[in-house]
Amino acid sequence: MNTGIHSASRFAVAGATMAVLLLSGSADAQTHRVEKHFAVQGNPVVTVQNAAGHIQVKAWDKHEVMIVGNSATNSVEVDTEQVGNRIEVVTRVTAEHPSPADIQTDYEVSVPTESELQIRTDSGGVTVDSVHGDMSFDTVAADLALQDVAGYVMIKSIAGSLVCTRCAGRLDATSISGNFQLIQPVMNDVRVQTSSGNILFDGDFQSRGIYILKNYSGTIEVRFSSNDSFDVNAASLYGNVINQAPVVPDRHQMPAPRSNMAKSLFGSLNEGHAKVELSSFSGTIKILKRE
Repeated sequence: MNTGIHSASRFAVAGATMAVLLLSGSADAQTHRVEKHFAVQGNPVVTVQNAAGHIQVKAWDKHEVMIVGNSATNSVEVDTEQVGNRIEVVTRVTAEHPSPADIQTDYEVSVPTESELQIRTDSGGVTVDSVHGDMSFDTVAADLALQDVAGYVMIKSIAGSLVCTRCAGRLDATSISGNFQLIQPVMNDVRVQTSSGNILFDGDFQSRGIYILKNYSGTIEVRFSSNDSFDVNAASLYGNVINQAPVVPDRHQMPAPRSNMAKSLFGSLNEGHAKVELSSFSGTIKILKRE
């Protein structure tokens, strides 16, 4: 009889202990998640500073900015501030000597469509979907994936790459070793420069558009259709220029530039409405017809 009572007591204590541990673990997990909402009007400016982790930004039709931060450990805290229509989010490291995994923080950010973004991050990745405001990105090794965005986009990166799909507006991007891919862009001003990365432009050239693509090594590839109209000046000092465009002498009577480039191309496609400048030190430039 007493044995049964003691046994039941042991099970009760064990069950209570397990419940405490589960509740403790659940509470501890909750401390790693932060969710905040900010009411805004007009076109807010949202700034995110993060050392490591993925940042996902998407547009919605609410007059509100929602920030959801998920940290891997208690080594960081998510600080937020609102001043009028300016929202700032900063990941603050609280541990003295954290490992890279300890400081990883992932963000889900929802913003009104006409919002401006300023994002600074070292590593991880950034995705932006359907935001139609000016944007700036300052990264070390974080890759960017932009889709259906519009506005003036400025990118400065050391090793980060970019994939920009159906982007509209203007782009000014520089990187040391990152690759740039512009898929179906609707941009009238593109200025891209990378040292050892590849550049791909696969889209229509807008009338009065200016497209300047440069690298030191790697491949610059431009794809065109028979309906495109642009003046082209392509040159590679120690590389090669491969051209499939039926380019004729410049229709605007502009003299060919003086150049020591071993391989070069200068002329017009159709009426030459847009301006295309492609230059490389030792890379390959390809002007290929879109299939």
